[in-house]
Amino acid sequence: MSKVNQFTPDDHKIVTSAVSLAEKTTDGEIVTIVTGESDHYGDVAWAISGLVALTALLVVSLFPEIYLNIIDWFTGGWSGISALPYWALFAFTALKFLGTRLILIWKPLLFIMIPAPIKKARVRKRAISLFRVSTDHRTVGRTGILLYLSMHEHRAEIVADEAIVAKVEPAVWGDAMVAMIDLVRAGTPGKGMAEAVRQMGIVLAEHFPKTDQNPNELPDRLIEL
Repeated sequence: MSKVNQFTPDDHKIVTSAVSLAEKTTDGEIVTIVTGESDHYGDVAWAISGLVALTALLVVSLFPEIYLNIIDWFTGGWSGISALPYWALFAFTALKFLGTRLILIWKPLLFIMIPAPIKKARVRKRAISLFRVSTDHRTVGRTGILLYLSMHEHRAEIVADEAIVAKVEPAVWGDAMVAMIDLVRAGTPGKGMAEAVRQMGIVLAEHFPKTDQNPNELPDRLIEL
């Protein structure tokens, strides 16, 4: 995953401080992770390239006269071709395929072309994977919760351990997510994550108030991948 360059040392301090403050009122354990992108989307780039190549081949097969006229124009009308040969169709399709794939190496264009449902699914999958590694079943009361931000997809996820899921509906985290995304869009991602953590802490304190039997088991610091 590419390194996030929008987060500064001050952003790290802001988020870490917010986690520490939120956990003073709850047995909930908040883990914060930020990454540049949740997937390399290489398979999507190849799929788009294939779709472009097949579309180009379909256009040629439907309107061969246009391409024959182009060939005649280049040869001054001496091409002598009345039908496009198979090798020419293959070469044209291959060039479209490889050309598109080369263009999509430029990530900003690729991210524009990736359908939103695919981005959403990949971010969710990555968040769940990181939750299982960093948070799942790592607290005494199963009260771990992950706040995950994927910058290039402009998406975030909250994944909670089983005790939290049993008491808190997923929709409850909506305000925290909206607050974070708004501040990230405003160019203050650290403050955005900190505000989300603050609101998450309020919810956790309501359902899992602080006790003496639950030590700080997960890191408070912002993890940057």
